[in-house]
Amino acid sequence: MEVLKSKVSKVKKKIIGIIGGGQLGQMMAISAQYMGHKVITLDPNPTCSASKVSDEMIVADYDNVESLLKLAYACDIVTYEFENVNAAALHEIEGCVVIPQGIRLLEITQNRKFEKAFLTDEAKVQVAPWKLITSADDLPERVIKKQVLKTTTGGYDGHGQVVLKSDEDLPAARELAGMAECVLEDFVAFEREISVIISGNGEQFVAFPLAENDHRENILHQTIAPARVGDEIAEKAQKMAFDIAHELHLSGTLCVEMFLTADGEIFVNELAPRPHNSGHYTIESCDFSQFDLHIKGVLGEKLPKPQLLKSAVMLNILGQHVDSVEKLLDTHPDWHQHDYGKPDAKHNRKMGHLTILTDNFEQTLTEIKETGIWSSER
Repeated sequence: MEVLKSKVSKVKKKIIGIIGGGQLGQMMAISAQYMGHKVITLDPNPTCSASKVSDEMIVADYDNVESLLKLAYACDIVTYEFENVNAAALHEIEGCVVIPQGIRLLEITQNRKFEKAFLTDEAKVQVAPWKLITSADDLPERVIKKQVLKTTTGGYDGHGQVVLKSDEDLPAARELAGMAECVLEDFVAFEREISVIISGNGEQFVAFPLAENDHRENILHQTIAPARVGDEIAEKAQKMAFDIAHELHLSGTLCVEMFLTADGEIFVNELAPRPHNSGHYTIESCDFSQFDLHIKGVLGEKLPKPQLLKSAVMLNILGQHVDSVEKLLDTHPDWHQHDYGKPDAKHNRKMGHLTILTDNFEQTLTEIKETGIWSSER
């Protein structure tokens, strides 16, 4: 097969390589299969979520260059489902296959220092005040305001961070700063966490409705879409996402996570360079899902502007929720269940999600609360 085309040709049926076989890779693959494409997934776990919906699996670590080259030569394009893919290894294969999302996007989002510099200097959007911490000596001697210390690389779902609320938190912060380069961010007193899912084909960009998110123990618990904010706030947030997408020449789907303050200020918190947990509601509630537009985008196809068909609440199903949710579905047959096919239901492990289409958020949120399944985690 031909290698390295500047643009993916317009022949409809493609072989798409997906690096990463978790639930995001699984849902990418499903969208690709529905469009008639073939999927080869590379993941170290032979029974990963995406293995069930892939035409072929390459079982290998994400930094295994030999296996990545095998994937590259077998596919028309390669995409990635999460940001912990080895960027240096991708540089080894970029001469052999088109990687529409780009390696630069991966490098930016893998390192909070690079990400914040990109957001402020290039995209020109607002982020919380921050400083680089290269050693424990860079930390303040006393805590005079609430701040969050985060490792520049490797952190997710609350791992690799310390919240500084008082001097008692400094020993843990110094320990973290002694192990890794960090950023120290001022804490944003936000009223809501919001996110914009945006998709592009390199030249054209379209956004999904603004979503409102609730995290518990630093793991996304619930998404409400559209967010319960005014039109002015929604337009302001989407404009910031479009500014970021234009600067990146975005191909595929990107999530822009933000904080909204009581006085209407919006701070970009971080970027996710692929479909995102807070966009799962789009599968049922929109005419095209975030995964559909990711596939169309990385293939360079013209993108439709996604339409919200019905408002929705999305709930994560973690390991501790699985048994209760299974029983609950008998009495709520209209709730959409997604099971990621993971064998071990571990505490706080994402096992699936529910999407509830609704005409009345308050009524639906009350019904969720009355189940008691998620109440103890407040």
